[in-house]
Amino acid sequence: MKRLLPLLTVFTVLFTACEGPQGPPGFDGLDGLDGEIIASSAFEIEVDFNSANNFEHIEAYGFEVLPSDVTLVYILWTTDNGQDIWRLTPQTVYFNDNNNLVYNFDFTQDDVRLFLDGTTDFNTLDSDWTQDQVFRVVVVPADNIDGIDVNDINAVLSANDIQSFDFR
Repeated sequence: MKRLLPLLTVFTVLFTACEGPQGPPGFDGLDGLDGEIIASSAFEIEVDFNSANNFEHIEAYGFEVLPSDVTLVYILWTTDNGQDIWRLTPQTVYFNDNNNLVYNFDFTQDDVRLFLDGTTDFNTLDSDWTQDQVFRVVVVPADNIDGIDVNDINAVLSANDIQSFDFR
């Protein structure tokens, strides 16, 4: 038995070290999309909400949006020492009369709809709340959004290499 074990070990090493003839090559796989750029797009828009437009505005993207893309909408909330303060929508304003106003949005693959929501009577709102409202719409691939604080517009822009906005 003591001599049989080394002999089996030698044969095992010899069989595993042997090579046979080269087999035929496999089939080519499908070509990938070389150099495909997953791009982000953004635009800025100024909106007037009124009863004539049902306190909403629909804007076509003007570029291709994939079903997996994420649309983020920011509203210019205020300016502090010349610095724009952007807030991710929806944004809610609470009034002293227990009513509220919500700047909200929804989107499809073709357009984004900006609209007012809430319990207040929109017709009685001061023009500060309804006129000249500035929004930034940012469309990013879903793969590029993980790990980013989407509440911070600068983090989103930086992570997606967005340098400028299309002003509409």
